[in-house]
Amino acid sequence: MQTDLREMKTSGLMKMHDLDESDLVMVRKYGAIISPKLEEYAVIFYEWIAELPEYQVLFSNPEVMGRARSEQINYWRSFFNARVDDTYVQERRKIGEVHARVGLSLPSYFAAMNVSFIIFTKKLYDGGLYSEEYSSAISALTKLMHFDITIVVETYSRLINERISKQSKALMEMSTPVTQIWQDILMLPVVGIIDSKRAQDIMMTILSRIGETRAKVFIMDISGVAVVDSAVANHLFKITKSTGLMGCTSLISGISPAIAQTIVNLGINVDEVNSTATLRDALEQAFKIIGRTVT
Repeated sequence: MQTDLREMKTSGLMKMHDLDESDLVMVRKYGAIISPKLEEYAVIFYEWIAELPEYQVLFSNPEVMGRARSEQINYWRSFFNARVDDTYVQERRKIGEVHARVGLSLPSYFAAMNVSFIIFTKKLYDGGLYSEEYSSAISALTKLMHFDITIVVETYSRLINERISKQSKALMEMSTPVTQIWQDILMLPVVGIIDSKRAQDIMMTILSRIGETRAKVFIMDISGVAVVDSAVANHLFKITKSTGLMGCTSLISGISPAIAQTIVNLGINVDEVNSTATLRDALEQAFKIIGRTVT
């Protein structure tokens, strides 16, 4: 079972990364050396960043670049201040939200954090700590950086997954357009491949629409379904039985000779299924069921 980091307290996140107050003290001690050099850091970092195509697209506007640079310096100043509390964690979540919104890829983010680490530990470090202190400081920096990365990536991934889920839902709704073509008559043209997940989505959509419209007849046209096997046929028949329980007669149209032969060869019981070869035949039958005559 996946843990939702949003439900974890700051102390729990710190424990997960083996990060304690002694580590934060070392980060602050190292930060006393680095923080005055953050402008120098920004120069080195943005020389590196200028070579990346992804960043060239994101930061083509000088004003955007300047704002990003200022925010990044503030981020590292907060990092080396090392006051890890709920506000600190929330700031990291906002960074993940920004990365997801602008479309910055995770590999680029990881590369940027790695380059920053190298700048801080090799290019800007002046040797002001004893060997043991330096070793402890590097360990503490690594822990806190991993702490930040975990929060940013979890937030980024969650928002991207939510976006994909919404897009998938929208596509599914587009793929199951149950339309009221006449009073008391609903129709759904099914195109493509039907699997268990899609069949379940179709059934839920249909039953919901029947409940909303109180339709008497539902037509499902499968002329756009390329392959019908026993699983697909069973899904279709389950849908027709479910609609029947709601007082709605189901008609399956668009059954080609090949599909008809397949269903028969599979030995599927079709006695309770109302089917027609064409959509026109299904419409004529639907109008008869609701007592309408089209002239």
